Amino acid sequence: MLSRALLRIVDLLPLPSLRVQRILAAFAVLTQAGISVTGAIVRVTSSGLGCPTWPQCFPGSFTPVPHAEVPFWHQTVEFSNRLLTFAVTLSAALVVLAVIRARRRREVVGYAWLMPGGTVLQAVIGGITVRTGLLWWTVSIHLLVSMLMVWLATLLYAKVGEPDDGVDVPQVPSPLRWLTALSAVLLAGVLVAGTLVTGAGPHAGDKSADKPVARLQVEIVTLVHAHAELLVAYLCLLIGLGFGLAAVGTTRAIRTRLTVLVILVCAQGLIGLVQYFTHVPAALVACHVGGAAACTAATAAVWSAMRTRERVTAPTRTPVARPA
Repeated sequence: MLSRALLRIVDLLPLPSLRVQRILAAFAVLTQAGISVTGAIVRVTSSGLGCPTWPQCFPGSFTPVPHAEVPFWHQTVEFSNRLLTFAVTLSAALVVLAVIRARRRREVVGYAWLMPGGTVLQAVIGGITVRTGLLWWTVSIHLLVSMLMVWLATLLYAKVGEPDDGVDVPQVPSPLRWLTALSAVLLAGVLVAGTLVTGAGPHAGDKSADKPVARLQVEIVTLVHAHAELLVAYLCLLIGLGFGLAAVGTTRAIRTRLTVLVILVCAQGLIGLVQYFTHVPAALVACHVGGAAACTAATAAVWSAMRTRERVTAPTRTPVARPA
């Protein structure tokens, strides 16, 4: 009953073109990646508790208020990050309405619904992070879920551009597709190790003397080496994948996406090296998080290009000449 009522309301909206649907899906990717970067800015500016309560900023107020113990600058940074949640929510809502109105296939609608679902989940995790005083593992989970949402949003963008009345067509042999899946697993390991480095690093998110933030009690050099070695393994796997694709032949789209991905991974490694030898400057942390989101989206783009959905055209029949 509720679904029918929703469809009647959605039917009142103008029919979105495929171009509009793809723009909205791209907006979803950008907002999911963007909020991870602004979250990093909150952390490196020690503004994590600029709004010390959740969902309100201060008890009795959803917006920043003058407070002797919390500088207004920290309040503004944290509150701005919370405001960006509305942009994420708006993009999620618009893409859901667009694909429902266009009567897209169930797979596309399912991916679209993951966008608002993930936004709600992130809001809950963000609330837990604030209420627990920025415990390192809650911050880690917050970032990892953001990367997962970037991956899903990228797949949504790919699915939106495919025809509904088509069939899945493999573009590469199955072993190479599984090799790509293995690279995604290694990427996940790189991201997890990166959050552990963050948990033991100098940017706790808040520097209040009366509210020390609990940190991961592991030697940071050990974690940095683990993070770097996983990144090298990830890069080597991508290079091996490139040679495998060259051996069997593949589409230009896959070659281009893999090339972009390798360049992004190399750039991430360079940023990481500079961070290590310059004692983790705040600006590079935000760049590194943005690079992580870009690598995640690029890996998802390579994965999605290896099996595409294409229209099946009915074979034309050659007319049979009848005997005179």
